[in-house]
Amino acid sequence: MSLILAKSDEIVVGKPSPCPLYDHEHNLLLDQGEVVRDIQHRDTLLANGACHELSWEVPDDVDNGDSLFVGEEESIDQSGDDKTGKRFTFDDMKLKAEDRLQLEPPAQLARERFLVKVIGFLRGASLLVTTPVAANGLRLQLLEGETVVMRSFSGQNAFGFACTIERVIKNPYEYLHLSFPDNIQGIVIRKAPRVKTRIIAAVQGGKGGAAEQISALISDISANGVSLDAKRTLGDKGDILNLAFRVHLHNIDAYMSVKGVIRAVLSSDAADAAKSGLIRHGIEFKELQPNDSVVLQSMIYQQMIENPHKLV
Repeated sequence: MSLILAKSDEIVVGKPSPCPLYDHEHNLLLDQGEVVRDIQHRDTLLANGACHELSWEVPDDVDNGDSLFVGEEESIDQSGDDKTGKRFTFDDMKLKAEDRLQLEPPAQLARERFLVKVIGFLRGASLLVTTPVAANGLRLQLLEGETVVMRSFSGQNAFGFACTIERVIKNPYEYLHLSFPDNIQGIVIRKAPRVKTRIIAAVQGGKGGAAEQISALISDISANGVSLDAKRTLGDKGDILNLAFRVHLHNIDAYMSVKGVIRAVLSSDAADAAKSGLIRHGIEFKELQPNDSVVLQSMIYQQMIENPHKLV
């Protein structure tokens, strides 16, 4: 869950708390419905950095960016050229044993994507990968002859290719023989990779250095900055904002508190947010601490490996 600092007027002496209060480590300080006993109790809660879960109504509009390559509506095996006309080869992917690939099964079987690992390959013959496992722990029931789409990331390139399942092996362990890819599609991503997110942020600053805390949505993030969507303008170009948010890194929530400067403010039309009514702000991180930079880069790299379709 994402947390935001509680305001002093949200903790009322003698009244039950309308929601649970936590510290920054997600330890429960005050349960929902529990009464704030006195002023000392309230001050203790505030001194411990009492936070509550921040709710945000994310628009239900369809995410059109689910494809690995934006603007590519045809099947991934229709072209081996990127937008510059360069063709990619199997060697460009630099695959090795234990590398992660993303497997997209036939639409009638499942609409989600699954992580698999490379076992090995025989050039021109077969690519061997582990059998994908669903969230419930069961093996995905793929059939020989079905076509799957594979995606990978290497260096500054994202790749995609289609394979046919040649054999489903069950003994001595389960894995797949895939047809060796001979038609590989790819794009070169930006120098500072940016990934799509839906992270809640608490924002302070902006116009006149306002102390008011405002909720906003980080719609994409890189190691250098974020796109920040809010229901109203947070400030003007050049204004400094204080951002507080959490990122999920290897099953651990890391709390981030950083400064950012507004580099762009886009209208609803320019941000393609007419339906949601949100205003997009381009934020560049300022005076980022080394530890925060490492956390961000690790999180982005993790997303690029596990969810390459979220690359912007």
